[in-house]
Amino acid sequence: MTKRIFRSICLVAIAVFLASVALFLCVLYDYFGNVQHNQLRTQTELAAQGVQALGEEYFQGLFPKGYRITWISADGDVLFDSQADSAEMENHLAREEILEALSTGYGESARYSITLMERTLYSAKRLPDGTVIRLSVAQSTIPTLLLGMSQPLVVIILIAIVLSFWLAHRLSRHITAPLNRLNLDDPLNNEGYDELSPLLRRIDAQQRQIRQQQRELRQKQEEFEAVSENMAEGILLLNPKGVILGINRSAATLLGTSRACIGKHILSVNRTMEVSELLSAMERGVRAERVLDLNGGKYQLALNPVREGDAVTGAVLLMLDVTEREQAEQMRREFTANVSHELKTPLHTISGCAELLENGMVRPEDQARFYAQIRSEAGRMIALVEDIIRLSHLDEGAADLKRERVDLCDLAAETVGSLSREAESAGVSVRIAGESSPVDGIPQLLESIVYNLTDNAIKYNRRGGTVTVSVRPTADGIQLRVQDTGTGIPPEHRERIFERFYRVDKSRSKELGGTGLGLSIVKHAARLHDAKIDLQSEVGVGTTITVLFPAANP
Repeated sequence: MTKRIFRSICLVAIAVFLASVALFLCVLYDYFGNVQHNQLRTQTELAAQGVQALGEEYFQGLFPKGYRITWISADGDVLFDSQADSAEMENHLAREEILEALSTGYGESARYSITLMERTLYSAKRLPDGTVIRLSVAQSTIPTLLLGMSQPLVVIILIAIVLSFWLAHRLSRHITAPLNRLNLDDPLNNEGYDELSPLLRRIDAQQRQIRQQQRELRQKQEEFEAVSENMAEGILLLNPKGVILGINRSAATLLGTSRACIGKHILSVNRTMEVSELLSAMERGVRAERVLDLNGGKYQLALNPVREGDAVTGAVLLMLDVTEREQAEQMRREFTANVSHELKTPLHTISGCAELLENGMVRPEDQARFYAQIRSEAGRMIALVEDIIRLSHLDEGAADLKRERVDLCDLAAETVGSLSREAESAGVSVRIAGESSPVDGIPQLLESIVYNLTDNAIKYNRRGGTVTVSVRPTADGIQLRVQDTGTGIPPEHRERIFERFYRVDKSRSKELGGTGLGLSIVKHAARLHDAKIDLQSEVGVGTTITVLFPAANP
């Protein structure tokens, strides 16, 4: 404040001084200009009388200092000039002062020379014989005067500036001294200017209000942090420009940042199109939701604008994990579409065969084949429905099935034996190997795991191939391994073979009577037993699927 007062006083003093000097120069210049103009007019009158009385003899030996005399004929030719050869001078009939003198008897004008930086005054008088006598004198301009007076003027200005600085310094310190002594922590106990009393009372009232608001804000902030920091959902607070005002731990983890991002624009943390669309919605003051892929999961971003009247003062961005919901919805859609597709084919076959039989369009010797086709397609539908029911049962957790201690090696041997007819029909030899391996689990589900893995190994094997089923305890648990010498699984299909209705070779799978749900049942049953599945496959060599169960609790 002292500097501002100092600068203000200095500027005012210097400005007043410079304005006074400028005004003085202007008045002085105007005064002397009028004096010079009157003198020029008087000299013109005298010169006109002299020429009128003596004629051309008046100019003999006439070379006045400061004045230029020109005698001009009625047609504009120069008859005499005191500073130049009249014979070489141009016609002056078009000059302003000459025209005015010829017209009214007397004329005057002024012309400014940018090159010489001076102003020339002209005064002309018409003589009785029609000629014109003209006098001119150079008048210095204000810049010329300033240049001529520069040395004393600079000295005066320097003295004025130094004096202004000294007075401004003393005056500003004197004015601000009481203000610098103010104790704003206790505004009412200050001595100073009476004009400051309303301000000090207002400051005291505002300080009490601020202290109260700070206590309330601190309490609310502690409550908010206690709630938000323990939430699994991410929360961000944004200002109207999209700058992050607050972020909880979950949101920082999801966005791959830290609390250091507070004060930065949210697009510097995440530049996805979804976040940009949410910011656009906030500017319009409307609620918006987008689904964004973060950390390998699906998160729903819900932005709610914060309004104060009609103005948007910020927004709250909530990040909800909807990965399971999205996956369940996707699985539901795919499951519905696949079930419809899988049931439609056998139903069309059954309907077509039944229609041909009903209309008597089948020869008696071919009817048995059509009946067999109907029975085969119906059996396929029954197997499909049973697998769907079994899979739905597993989705619900199979809570009605009892767990018990089971020797997985014995169960695998019994299950593999039940598939001997299928193996013999496919020309595949099946071997079982292992040792006693107790597992705590659900016998029906353990049997379905062994059955489906072995059944697939037989179906997708080559004629003359082998299937080896082994069960043995390991350091990590009980290991069930089914190895075949079949066609193998291409790399691009390995991640999806445990999905419902997914088939690597759809035509061969349907030909072999597969429903596409076997490995999906294996996956769900293994999950209910906390077992891990590992798949190793090489095209043209074979496939090995290993299921690692936790060992039975002693």
